[in-house]
Amino acid sequence: MADDPRRRVGALGERLAADHLEALGYHVMERNFRTRFGELDLVARRGRFLVFCEVKTRLAVGPTGPFGPLSSVGPRKRAQLRRIAAQWLHERSGRTGTAQTRFDAIGITLDRAGRVLSLEHVEDAF
Repeated sequence: MADDPRRRVGALGERLAADHLEALGYHVMERNFRTRFGELDLVARRGRFLVFCEVKTRLAVGPTGPFGPLSSVGPRKRAQLRRIAAQWLHERSGRTGTAQTRFDAIGITLDRAGRVLSLEHVEDAF
């Protein structure tokens, strides 16, 4: 697993998503928060919002059809992310202020060279 291509693509996507959020004025508070339930890709803050962000990155290897990277964020994944976010909030109680929480999703499509073909940021995705 030292050179797992899926991990490389995922890590690149998370870096690109964090850069995107920072360019929009978000402060990225944490990356890759792991629990027994799974992992939160990014936790960021902007204004009164504390944002838990799921990042999905895919390589375009042919016609993608109607299903982009975000099509894999279904009901089970959303429930999992809510459990992880609750754990994050529990572990950091008192350090988040009175922020409103929100779940965003960022879908990124890359070409084979790692260049961004598309980046879709859905605020309040679920």
